[in-house]
Amino acid sequence: MPPRRTSLKRSLAAIERAFGDIEAALAKLAKRVRRAERESVRRVTGGPRRGRRLTLTPKRRAQLKLQGAYMGYMRQLKPALKARVKAVKEKRGFEAAIRAAKRLTGR
Repeated sequence: MPPRRTSLKRSLAAIERAFGDIEAALAKLAKRVRRAERESVRRVTGGPRRGRRLTLTPKRRAQLKLQGAYMGYMRQLKPALKARVKAVKEKRGFEAAIRAAKRLTGR
């Protein structure tokens, strides 16, 4: 009978080790799931990103505002009128081109 008892002890120890291995594997899996969940939330919500943050100077912000106004008017114009406004922009700059485009769109 003693050999059987030793065998039983070994079997129980092996089962305990197996449960420990399963527990460790589930802990790793849970960690990976949490990480994947955080990353998917970042992608969907546009959450915090890593990398450098661009700083806009007041001068650059003004340039972008002008560019946006220019493009907003340009998209309303037909190709021939666009060409005229582009020529104005090349000669006299964005402000003059925006005024010309505004006049051509009727606004």
